Amino acid sequence: MSPRRGGSALSDDDVLASLGIKPELARRTSAFQNFAISFSVICILAGGMSLFGFGMGHGGPVVMLGTWIVIGAFTLLVGLALADVVSAYPTSGGPYFMADKLGGPRWGWFTGWLNLLGLLGAIAGIDYGAAAFTGAFIQMQWGTAPTPTSTMIIFAVILLTHGLLNSAGIRLLNVLNSVSVWWQIGGVALIVGALTIAPAQHRSYDFLLSFHNTTGITSPLYVALIGSLLAGYTFCGYDASAHVAEETTDAQKAAPRGIVRAITVSWVAGFILIAGLLFAVQDYDTTLTSATGVPPAQIFLDVLGPSGAKLLLLVVIVAMLLCGNAEVGAGSRMVYAFSRSHALPQSLRHVNPRTQTPTKGVWFCVAVPLLLAVPALWSPAAYGAITAINAVGMIPAYGIPVYLALRQGSTYQPGPWTLGRWRKPIAITAVLYVVVITIVFCLPQNAPITGATFNYAGLSLLVAIGFASASWIVQGRKGYQLTDTNAHPDNALLSGNHR
Repeated sequence: MSPRRGGSALSDDDVLASLGIKPELARRTSAFQNFAISFSVICILAGGMSLFGFGMGHGGPVVMLGTWIVIGAFTLLVGLALADVVSAYPTSGGPYFMADKLGGPRWGWFTGWLNLLGLLGAIAGIDYGAAAFTGAFIQMQWGTAPTPTSTMIIFAVILLTHGLLNSAGIRLLNVLNSVSVWWQIGGVALIVGALTIAPAQHRSYDFLLSFHNTTGITSPLYVALIGSLLAGYTFCGYDASAHVAEETTDAQKAAPRGIVRAITVSWVAGFILIAGLLFAVQDYDTTLTSATGVPPAQIFLDVLGPSGAKLLLLVVIVAMLLCGNAEVGAGSRMVYAFSRSHALPQSLRHVNPRTQTPTKGVWFCVAVPLLLAVPALWSPAAYGAITAINAVGMIPAYGIPVYLALRQGSTYQPGPWTLGRWRKPIAITAVLYVVVITIVFCLPQNAPITGATFNYAGLSLLVAIGFASASWIVQGRKGYQLTDTNAHPDNALLSGNHR
């Protein structure tokens, strides 16, 4: 199943020119830095920690660890199949550009809106989660209980910081993403190591096979299916490697490798993190209903005491902040590309001449999540409905170009990084998995179903599709065009390498 790594006769900018794109962004991202942005966005210290309590109540240890292995394996197959297509179309547009090239404008339009809304929902979810964890730390340190208003203020400050950092240019973003890689790996080692060597009691291996259910749903199989979303929600965002492809050297190979490596490393490190936390659980019910609102924080408190808990919580918060910053970087490139295709206002395609960064796209990716989070001041359920578009928007957007490339059969022309003879069976499996996991995302997660327990993911997906359909009729079918006709390929060849 080893991909073929053939050479390419074209330079990076020649490849863009052949796709009708004029290079405008600074190509200063290495292969490692391309991997780093996807690894930073997946961020096991964000998803794994934020959703740990969800997993404890939706199946417990056996489901948390078992489905992490299964979902990680299927995610890797999706990543491999998507990487094959990214190699052929290494552009900032990512999935929507591929879908348009392989299936036509309407496919591109719908994929683009699913991907964009998913990215904006992800930024809102990640940074709001970082604000909530920061509130938990403040409570532990100074005894000040977080409120919706204080959490919103922290959230706004985090978004503002991410806007400023991303506006500084791709070099700073690359540095922060590289730091994020080692911070996450070191953070997992520190957390698991500290919890392991602490003198507190540790769980037996039999505990890892235990099943816990607080959902009100009686079917163990159904609960296990829903419990798989701990991994399902975490393994999102690896399209970031595609979104910075126009800024990556040797993008046709580096971007697909970045996707695959980010998923693989996250898969292994995430399993170690979850297992380490589970072994250290002292009282299951107390941890699940922790007054901190963050079950991992309760584990830290029980095992290491207040000082150790605050230290580890700071490690997690910094990882979340780096994750959100990387997501803003990826989202801004998507906004830039989608604007270039006339799907968004043309002003958002502006590139700062000094930093060669889509600065207006950056601030768009800061302002919209802030507006999306405003309902959280009054209703967490309403906010959940908005951020639920994260996974149900992004995962289908990954599957669509894979399906369209599969549909083309022998006429599909892969790039230099390709799965070769393995492409078809992997792509078929990947598409089927995307369909299944998207349905699972939308299933009820608790019983009885009330306003507080309702799963808004399906409703969010329907609203997103409805919005894309209406906007296609009003604007898309008339104004949308994948590449700007003013950016003729010949002009792109004159623009240099932008290094």
